[in-house]
Amino acid sequence: MRTAFLSRLVELAEQDERIHLLTGDLGFSVLEPFRDRFPDRYINVGVAEQNMIGVAAGLALTGKKVFTYSIVNFAVTRPLEQIRVDVCYHNLDVTVVAVGGGVPYGTQGYTHHGSEDVAFTRVLPNMAVMVPCDSHEAAWATTRLYQRQGPSYLRLGRGGEPTIHGAPQPDVSGPGWFEFGGTGRVAVLANGPILGECLKAAATLATHGIGVRVVSVPAVSPLPAEPLLSLARACDRLVVVEEHSRIGGLGSAVAEIVSEHPGLPPVKRLGLDSAKIKIIGDQRFLWQANGIDAAGITTAVLSWVAAAPT
Repeated sequence: MRTAFLSRLVELAEQDERIHLLTGDLGFSVLEPFRDRFPDRYINVGVAEQNMIGVAAGLALTGKKVFTYSIVNFAVTRPLEQIRVDVCYHNLDVTVVAVGGGVPYGTQGYTHHGSEDVAFTRVLPNMAVMVPCDSHEAAWATTRLYQRQGPSYLRLGRGGEPTIHGAPQPDVSGPGWFEFGGTGRVAVLANGPILGECLKAAATLATHGIGVRVVSVPAVSPLPAEPLLSLARACDRLVVVEEHSRIGGLGSAVAEIVSEHPGLPPVKRLGLDSAKIKIIGDQRFLWQANGIDAAGITTAVLSWVAAAPT
């Protein structure tokens, strides 16, 4: 995803000299194509993420379209006040790009786990939030955020994520809602690389006679309400899976909309458990520990369906 983002940004920067890229002394072996092609529009501010957001805000006030880049907690959590006050309050054209969303840096512990970043950013004024599942969605989201005016947040993986979509997504005007087919009365909504686990779980659930519709929802804020409501009306259960805290992310956004419309099905949220933040291991180990790998998703859906009144 990182490479897809950078490639698309270079393409856009070839056509728009307003684009600037700032990094907090990270992105080596990734950002060099932009740095070498546009040295006057690339700034490594050093390990000074709060200052990076301030510089980005200043550039945006002069009419630039600015992208900042760092690891998730250094991109969002450390400079959150500056994002809130310098960027969002003034509705500036700054896109915060974070790599390592979720737990791909799992072995480095909680300091490097991106488990609350979507919650932090989606409540900020004027902020759009995108969480693509693969390189195709990452390129789509980069173009989409470039085209909008105002602050935005793009959450990427660490690198090496599998490609889930069979082809690039050409419609950048779409709502950020990609259905992977399937029939049945259970819908699974997800974003980020964990979507691959949802597709595996859907295949397993089909062998148990449970049809599942799988949807990728990269656009967390604003969330595509109309496709969500249409899907909810056609289903008996909605399951949301995310590599993020169960609180404040995609699951919460879905539940907020569904709860305002009587008669819609219940929402089950699967995500990172805040009671397990001291568990350390690689990404897949932490998926398993939090019940968001394919086996955990399958078990959760089977148990929920079995517990339903007949």
